[in-house]
This record gives sequence, C-alpha cells and structure tokens, in this order.
Amino acid sequence: MEMTGTESDVSETNRTIKVVIVAPSLDILGGQSRQAIRLMEALRAEPSLEVGFLPHNPRLPGFLRLLQRIKYVRTVLTTVYYILLLLVKIPRYDIVHIFSASYYSYLFSAAPAILVARLFGKRCILNYRSGEAEDHLANWRLTAIPIIRLAHVIVASSGYLVDVFAKFGLKAKPIFNIVELDRFSYRERKQLRPVFLVSRLLEPLYNVACVLRAFAIIQQRYPEAKLTVAADGWLRSELEDLARQLELRDTKFIGFVPFEQMPALYDQTDIYLTATDLDNMPSSITECMASGIPVVTTNAGGIPYIVTHEETCLMVPRNDHQAMAEASCRLLNDPELALRLTRNARESSKRFTSAGVRAEWLRLYRELYSDNIGVVEGQIAHPYHNEAGN
Repeated sequence: MEMTGTESDVSETNRTIKVVIVAPSLDILGGQSRQAIRLMEALRAEPSLEVGFLPHNPRLPGFLRLLQRIKYVRTVLTTVYYILLLLVKIPRYDIVHIFSASYYSYLFSAAPAILVARLFGKRCILNYRSGEAEDHLANWRLTAIPIIRLAHVIVASSGYLVDVFAKFGLKAKPIFNIVELDRFSYRERKQLRPVFLVSRLLEPLYNVACVLRAFAIIQQRYPEAKLTVAADGWLRSELEDLARQLELRDTKFIGFVPFEQMPALYDQTDIYLTATDLDNMPSSITECMASGIPVVTTNAGGIPYIVTHEETCLMVPRNDHQAMAEASCRLLNDPELALRLTRNARESSKRFTSAGVRAEWLRLYRELYSDNIGVVEGQIAHPYHNEAGN
C-alpha cells in the first residue's frame, strides 16, 4: 500500500537520527574532549538518536601505533588516517557535529570534516569553542571563513563567540557547555580559609604567573595561605622557578588532575583564581559555580558572558596581580559577600545543566533532519543557518 504524505512525514519524524560527534578524544587533555564525552553521555539517553564518535586524533591500528610516538611522523600519519576515517564513517550518519578550536587545530581537524560532510551531502554543524576566534577569523581568512560558510549551522559555546562571528558576517547560535551539577557537591563556606586553587593549563594564554604574583601578596597578609596549581603544560618548570623566586610557601604543583577527581579537589578549596588573558567559556569557572567556590577572575573574552562582577564573582582587569590579590583578600575579609556571590553563582549555574543543554542539541538535530525546514541543495532555511553558507 502506498504511504500518504502525512504518514510519510510521521515515519520520517519518528526515524532514529544518526549523529556523529567529531571531536578530540581524551588522549588530548582539555575542555573540548571533556565536553564531547559529557555531551555524548547526555545524548545517548535519547532513544530517537544514534550517536557515534570519530576522534580528531585516532589511534593508528596495530603496530602502526608505535609510529605515533615519533614527532612529525605522528602528525602526518594521524592526519591521513583521520581523513580516511571521515571518508568511511561519515556516509553512515545523517548529521555531522564537529567540534572546533582555532588555527591549526581547526585546519587539520574541523575543516576536513566539514568538507567531507558536504561531499556526502550530510547536514553539518560546526561547534566552535575557542576564545581565540577573533584572531583566527581575522588572520586566517582564506582557510577559515570560506570553509566555515559551508557548515549548515554554526554553534558557539558562548554569547561572546556569537558576537565575534557576527563581526565577520557569520550567524551563530549559542549553546552552552554542560556542567554536571550532580557530580559537584555544593557546599557553603561560611568563613573562607585562605586556601586557593588554579587549574588552568600552564601555557602563556592562561597567565598562571599572574596568579602566582597575586598569591605572593596574599601570603604576605595571610602567612598560612595555601595554593594548589592543578594543571600541567610546557611552562611548568618556568612557573615553578617563579614560585621559588617569589619565595612562596605551601604552593603545590600537582600536575594534571583527572576530571573524576576534580570534585574532591574543589571540596578542599575555598577560593578559585584564574588570570587568563583570553578565554571563551571555561569549565573550571562553571564547575566552581556549581561547587560553592567563590571565583576571582579576569574579564577576558567570554567570561563576562557567564559571570557578573559583584553578583556571581569578583572580576579584575587582565594581567593585574595587585587587583587579583585585593579581590581575594576582600573575599576573606567579607564572609557575607562571599556567601552572596556563591549562592548567586550556584543558581546561575543551572543554565548549564545537562538536561537543558541536551534539549537544545536535540531541537537543533531535529530541525536539521526534518524535511519540513526547507532543505535545498546545500542550504537550510531555518533561523540558525549560516546565511552565507550556500
């Protein structure tokens, strides 16, 4: 019996939508890989979706994996294998959801996935997550903007990035990162101890040196103050040298801490410091919001889009260690202020819950998949479509 138009629409609507997440695996430690895992965990609870994963950094099969230990050879072979996997796996899916950072990460990971998705006529989402977007789009115009325009939808993880893309004539939709509130134990700290934490990567962008200089001032006023640096990076030895030069006491560099162990570390902390010079939507801040830890942060990039000075955090200018120290001491001296900030922050963090973010992605996937949103060759007529991406 021939199916009517209405029956056909219902059948298509009820069909399982196949989505592949193209993102870094946990072999690359960072916010993107953690967010990819969180999102997949949330989406796999949805019966109308079939979710697959294709890593930017696939492990080579068999004995070839040994070659991934060799610098430069690793890059070439991994890139070739990644593109082969894109060509083999993308045809199996309806929607290709591509995580993206900036610069070479974009060029070698996101751009090939966009091109292969378009080659096979698949719906393509570019999920851009880097606070360096403005510099990337301004200085990599030939490789960035033309290929980004091929994505059917651009999704940014903050309102800050939406505004950045708009400067270049690109329309983006904001969908926040996920904060798993149930994994973080909220605890009100009635009287703060001078126990501090920073967990940003030890790279120039995150300016952990500024935190160390601020802590030197704090420790002059609170000799019992303690600082834990829970991260790693190529600046570690230089920053350890700086800590010695500043004669810091009770300052521990403990290296990278697995995500599963972060809630316990947060529970031991009373104030979180971050002096980043450029950022988007740092998970460390939203996790502290969920854990009841007052945050002192710079006003870099997308941070003012997720927290507000004097309401959910204390915010200071970039690279101003004196201001960071003063804000920290203010929290220690004013328990009522600290308690008000953490209560407001906890309430604000509910915007980033798994259920809310998952609902946003489900809505977008269904809109992309539906035959009723005006699909033409390579163009999707709905509010989130990149208008120039035809």
